[in-house]
Amino acid sequence: MAASVLLGSADNSGLNFQVGGGGAGNVLVGNTNGLGPAGPAPWNRSLDRALDEASATGCLNLSGRKLKEFPRSAANHDLTDTTRADLSRNRLSELPLEVCLFVSLESLNLYQNCLRSLPDGLLNLQALTYLNLSRNQLSVLPAVVCSLPLKVLIACNNKLVSLPEELGQLRHLTELDVSCNEIQTLPAQVGQLEALRDLNIRRNHLVRLPPELAELPLVRLDFSCNKVTSIPVCYRRLTQLQTIILDNNPLQTPPAQVHRK
Repeated sequence: MAASVLLGSADNSGLNFQVGGGGAGNVLVGNTNGLGPAGPAPWNRSLDRALDEASATGCLNLSGRKLKEFPRSAANHDLTDTTRADLSRNRLSELPLEVCLFVSLESLNLYQNCLRSLPDGLLNLQALTYLNLSRNQLSVLPAVVCSLPLKVLIACNNKLVSLPEELGQLRHLTELDVSCNEIQTLPAQVGQLEALRDLNIRRNHLVRLPPELAELPLVRLDFSCNKVTSIPVCYRRLTQLQTIILDNNPLQTPPAQVHRK
């Protein structure tokens, strides 16, 4: 049975979905000086509980604690078997080196921090399949990220101006979100992402779409709010495509339909 997705018309009307971004966590507020008249403040006690739970479950949740560095008290806990780490909604300016020692880590959420760069120590995380870097201050996505076995990479709302050529090494990647950046071109190596099903490049500075995308098993493509004037004819080969979002582009001609068998 044939199905089709209408790409839009000359007035740039098209499908318009809003996709939520970033992870969220519980915000815990307490006495940040760490000590009160009755001993450790509730904030510190809750931090210790979170570290205790991480030791027992492998899930470290330090979201929303206004942390500027990794808790020193973590040295008193065995976190070597941590598989999930949520450090979202903090004030980290760099990724704590302690996190790079969690060699069993599968999921790392760094949403809404102040990260400007990422350390080479990320290379230690060879079990990592989910990485959320959204809402930071990254101007460069380092090549070391492309040496990880990622399935999901979220780097929206940063200051990225380009993507590394090494991106093509992410052969297991199924979802890539680099929306709301300052990217002007996509590297041809994006065509090597043989497992990619969801690509979000919304709200960047793209003027053209690479023909290499036609080789991917994309199910969803969002390139709305860019400067794209035409859609490559070869995109008709995107036989698995179900959703394409292209509003707010200066398209010069009405794009054709994309058919899916």
